[in-house]
Amino acid sequence: MKLTHILAAAGIAAAAFSTPALAQKKYDPGASDKEILIGGIHPYSGPASAYGTIGKAIGAYFNKVNDDGGINGRKLKWIDLDDAYNPAKTVEMARRLVEQDEALIVFNPLGTASNTAIQKYMNQKKVPQLFVATGASKWGDPKNFPWTMGWQPTYSAEGRIYAQHILETKPNAKIGVLMQNDDYGKDYYHGFLEGLGDKAKSMIVSHVTYEVTDATIDSQIVSLKASGADVFFNITTPKFAAQAIKKVAELGWKPVHYLNNVSASVGSVLVPAGLDNATGVLTTQYLKDPTDPQWANDKGFKDWLEWMKKYNASADLKDANYVYGYNVAQGLVQVLKQAGDNLTRENVMKQAASLDMTLPMLLPGVNVKTAADDYYPIEREQLARFDGKTWVLFGKVYGR
Repeated sequence: MKLTHILAAAGIAAAAFSTPALAQKKYDPGASDKEILIGGIHPYSGPASAYGTIGKAIGAYFNKVNDDGGINGRKLKWIDLDDAYNPAKTVEMARRLVEQDEALIVFNPLGTASNTAIQKYMNQKKVPQLFVATGASKWGDPKNFPWTMGWQPTYSAEGRIYAQHILETKPNAKIGVLMQNDDYGKDYYHGFLEGLGDKAKSMIVSHVTYEVTDATIDSQIVSLKASGADVFFNITTPKFAAQAIKKVAELGWKPVHYLNNVSASVGSVLVPAGLDNATGVLTTQYLKDPTDPQWANDKGFKDWLEWMKKYNASADLKDANYVYGYNVAQGLVQVLKQAGDNLTRENVMKQAASLDMTLPMLLPGVNVKTAADDYYPIEREQLARFDGKTWVLFGKVYGR
């Protein structure tokens, strides 16, 4: 046999042996030929239980994915645990998901303090703490915490948007701030101070806080009104946001009212507060609000509505948390599709850090984009004003 024939035969043999190796499936705990186990932590009880609908929405979207055949032939198994918005319980739940249930990832755990409590643990264990449900800026630090990634626009960026709008429209404002006394509240406030710059000291006439364990914030609202403030920055979670809007109206106080986006759900916040009481309130948005009639003929909204009616038949269609859960679940599905048969935790993070897409229920002009050095998936949002029925968008899209 000629040397060229020998070499050719050897090459064919090598290819025959190498092809299966190239196509070999790779799994970490939580992944197999048939299933991908995803862990979650949401507050189904406690002071932030309004956010429990996010976990329900994620599970409902995974049910749709499974009914459609799964991801690359694998079904999604969702184990979502209740931490009651208590960081100590979050630690307990995270340990259970990682060490007992052996989830491939812990997906969309909710709350700034809660995620802070497990961040070091998740990174030590090298388990993705992926698309966390909190806008603290600390979730975009791949150098020090490569296994933790955010999802929504940061609180500090949102705070800067409100500050900029105040400077543009009411430069002599007297500002009162109500803030949840934790890292979540501080992040918003820090961005707000940055946005006001040198004017912060003269413009902020009152800054009061509350604890998440408090029963009400009535006394804080009374104090803010007494300060003479004519602008109110409301940094609260849903239960307290509804209380604040209602109390402001009861007192006959009429400040320009900015409400942080995380409590801007019509169904879970504004309805309990009273729609008339909420009229005129300002916020930012990056999702299509389900109460906004402009989306009635939008394909993305129609698909969301069909999904809601099939998989969340008894749910409140006015609750924007179902839009949030739908979007973030779609983000994870894309990550897992990109991961293919290499379902290692390392590859999941690699794929999460290489996204460039739009989602049907994000606002026009808002996208999802990440990189190895950019762990902030969504960075664009727009101002909106509540007109008594729905949020009305106005102005430009902020962000990059």
